[in-house]
Amino acid sequence: MTASLDNPIKAPTFHGVSTRRKLTNNAATVLVTASVVIAIIPLVWVLYTVLSRGFSAVLNPDWWWKSQAGVTQFVQGGGAYHAIIGTITQAGVCALISIPIGIFVAIYLVEYGAGTRLARATTFMVDILTGVPSIVAALFIYALWIATFGFGRSGFAVSLALVLLMIPVIVRSTEEMLRVVPMDLREASYALGVPKWKTISRIVLPTALSGIVTGIMLALARVMGETAPVLILVGSSAAINFNLFNGPQSSLPLMMVDLQKAGTSVLTSERMWGAALTLILIIALLNIGANLISKFFSPKGI
Repeated sequence: MTASLDNPIKAPTFHGVSTRRKLTNNAATVLVTASVVIAIIPLVWVLYTVLSRGFSAVLNPDWWWKSQAGVTQFVQGGGAYHAIIGTITQAGVCALISIPIGIFVAIYLVEYGAGTRLARATTFMVDILTGVPSIVAALFIYALWIATFGFGRSGFAVSLALVLLMIPVIVRSTEEMLRVVPMDLREASYALGVPKWKTISRIVLPTALSGIVTGIMLALARVMGETAPVLILVGSSAAINFNLFNGPQSSLPLMMVDLQKAGTSVLTSERMWGAALTLILIIALLNIGANLISKFFSPKGI
């Protein structure tokens, strides 16, 4: 049916629908709308609080290229450069390890091992790891990496603990995105004689790329905000340390904990909220960049 200027298409009405169904529909609409508002209010409140209390610290140019070394709670100056370096390097190494492993495990579960005993066992273990608290992962790495193998506390040990937290999230999200890809695309590729591995790499993964990237960024955002691993596996430091394998190294969550322990002065509070806002900004920038990349590489029209 087409519309004309004299007889445009009108929105559907409820003529002929019983009063009970109208009331049920209206009640459902109100309930869903109220749920959205209730969910948005605390999110907006948190974001406003962080912005209003940490904005002044972030605006200071020293914040982005100086550390807190030698700065007390009553002295102006200092920044979060040391914590930014620690957060990016620890999360970056974690991502380099977790992303390929998580994607390959998800590919096996969906494309190769569906219904096998190994796939069922892997799914069971992934479900268990998804609910493991961060402090348990940190204690496991401490017992294995530091107590058993004899390596020192370092940022790399933190990255290993974050890997245990990031992999199951990537596996679960990637697995669901691969299952969404229509089977018709796979069958059409197989009918043309394309090998299975090439079908997965050239058709299945690009089709699901946007959802996979979203899952990866959610997992990365989770591990970047963890505090327990950095408290247990690396010594706190207010100085700049680029070496991930030696010496104490701070991070933005650890910096917030250290500032909270230091005191409750106005400057300390401002720096603590500034560290929280910096972490939010870094995660936001990573999400924006990842979304742009996924849109650029995803097949057009999908």
